[in-house]
Amino acid sequence: MIQLRDLEKRYRTQAGFTYVLRQINLNINAGEFITIMGPSGAGKSTLLSILGMYDHSWEGEFLFLDHPVQRLSAKARALLNKRYVGFVFQQFHLLDDLTVAENLDIPLSYRNIPKSDRQALVADVLDRFNIVGKKDLYPSQLSGGQQQLVAVARALIAKPKLLLADEPTGNLHTDQGREIMELFKQLNQEGTTIIQVTHSEPNATYGQRIIRLKDGWMEK
Repeated sequence: MIQLRDLEKRYRTQAGFTYVLRQINLNINAGEFITIMGPSGAGKSTLLSILGMYDHSWEGEFLFLDHPVQRLSAKARALLNKRYVGFVFQQFHLLDDLTVAENLDIPLSYRNIPKSDRQALVADVLDRFNIVGKKDLYPSQLSGGQQQLVAVARALIAKPKLLLADEPTGNLHTDQGREIMELFKQLNQEGTTIIQVTHSEPNATYGQRIIRLKDGWMEK
């Protein structure tokens, strides 16, 4: 599904270049559950953002489902993202002027799903995540944990082929976090490819493979 060849990310500073990622070579097969770990500043979230096609300023080769991402226009990358990728952001990224139900509807609207079907899918996910009572509230009216649940639900609602999760249980209490990880495990068993960034050793055990980053390099 994903092939990275000599992928690098750097910033120009007065002293020269500062590298965030260095010579990343990585293959990820469809159906894998991968965990990315490492200290703060190691490049974990940056790598996840590149894999999700949100960050375009990098060097090297990136094949996604045989598409050479480095050669694609911004529009073509955005279409790939909307069609195949779900992303659980560390900072939620919910739209403040939309209700919970409307936030959940957004990924479905990109996929030409009829409105009646979208309403049924939203209702199903609200029930699955136990947030039916929050459907007409706005993000500012929710706690951090509730916003995180909505963000996870939004990432999953369109059943993406690739799910990217940046500290997906960081704002949840232990039981909620375990439920989310068990849901990820179930989705992976059903065929969804998952790549998570986490500091949690228990969460890391849900993955089949751990990739460790340090100072932008993959540890061997």
